[in-house]
Amino acid sequence: MPLESSPDHPQPLRVVTSAVRGWIDRLGAVWVEAQVIEINRRAGSRTIFVTMRDKLANVSASVTLSPATLDAASAPLTEGATVVARLKPSYYEQNGRFSFYCDSITPIGEGQLLARLEQTKRLLQAEGLFERHHKKALPFLPRAVGLITGEGSAAERDVVENARRRWPAVRIVTRYALTQGRDAAEQLMLALAALDRDPEVDVIVVARGGGSLEDLLPFSDEGLVRAAFACRTPVVSAIGHESDLPILDLVADLRASTPTDAAKRVVPDVAEEQERVQQARDRLRRGVETLVRRERDWLGHLRARPVLADPGATFTLRATEVTELRGRAERAVRARLRQEATGVEHALARVRAMSPKATLERGYAIVVDEDGHAVDSAGEVEVGQPLLAYLHDGQLRVDVREVVVREEGAPL
Repeated sequence: MPLESSPDHPQPLRVVTSAVRGWIDRLGAVWVEAQVIEINRRAGSRTIFVTMRDKLANVSASVTLSPATLDAASAPLTEGATVVARLKPSYYEQNGRFSFYCDSITPIGEGQLLARLEQTKRLLQAEGLFERHHKKALPFLPRAVGLITGEGSAAERDVVENARRRWPAVRIVTRYALTQGRDAAEQLMLALAALDRDPEVDVIVVARGGGSLEDLLPFSDEGLVRAAFACRTPVVSAIGHESDLPILDLVADLRASTPTDAAKRVVPDVAEEQERVQQARDRLRRGVETLVRRERDWLGHLRARPVLADPGATFTLRATEVTELRGRAERAVRARLRQEATGVEHALARVRAMSPKATLERGYAIVVDEDGHAVDSAGEVEVGQPLLAYLHDGQLRVDVREVVVREEGAPL
């Protein structure tokens, strides 16, 4: 029954929210089909928040579910997937929030395919097949380009025409295979193995035009992806349009956005290379001309120097310097000799002044005994003892006739 109210008799808010909750609770659970547009996993939370939207109308809803419900889904849930979910509407009186609780969810249709591809992608990624260090570099100019595509397809025409337009002499070895359907993956693997065994093929291009998700499924086949990873020859994936991303794109050594882009990546442009060669030649010529000009200027500068203009001028200058240095050396030697001679004379005078000979020349004598020992005291001599007296001009042999010892302090 509707709540009765008027401006004079309004209903309390708690009554209204309680009634709303009662009405919603009576709806019960309902199965719905919708598209998942956002999955929010909050760290540390036991609740997962999902936003779902109707595929035709501009209607969305906030849905909560537990990790266990999400893990129980038949395939991993991804954003953009279409799902069938069992929802129970709920209304929270405290904040007036309306939401749905999901206790069962299953991807369907394209969403199921996307979920299955995501599961395969995660498995291969965990094994390291997408790591960058596994990627092989493409050759600059391959001897032959291997091409795997559908017979008579637009992709074949785009690769061949653009490759030959860029490098007319390019050799293309084509292997035809189905590019959609149940047998496509097997034929693609056989063609890939055949080209990988060809010693002339230096790069392999796998090309196909655009298509639906189902059409491009063979290029996400796990067997084909592993075969591409095991190839010794670099593999270029050129599947669909820029927005298409089959798993082969992730394992290939190079992903081209379109078959036309693949042709541009595998062979160089002859006109561009000729232009680069011409530019390199021009730079080389300018470099050589600049070097020759610089060296010519340097030689001119050397020739203009005085030593090369008049080679004898240096010898004359050096001869003058040598003469001046010799004169300075001679003057320095003579001055040093005079200084040393004066010093010797002074030292000789001092030595002579202290020499016993000078003392003898003043009338003194030096008396020694028979053993040559100097007699410096009268008390050391006995009467009759022979002595030798040295004078400045000779020697005297004398005998002692008398010894007189002077008392200390007595005058001489």
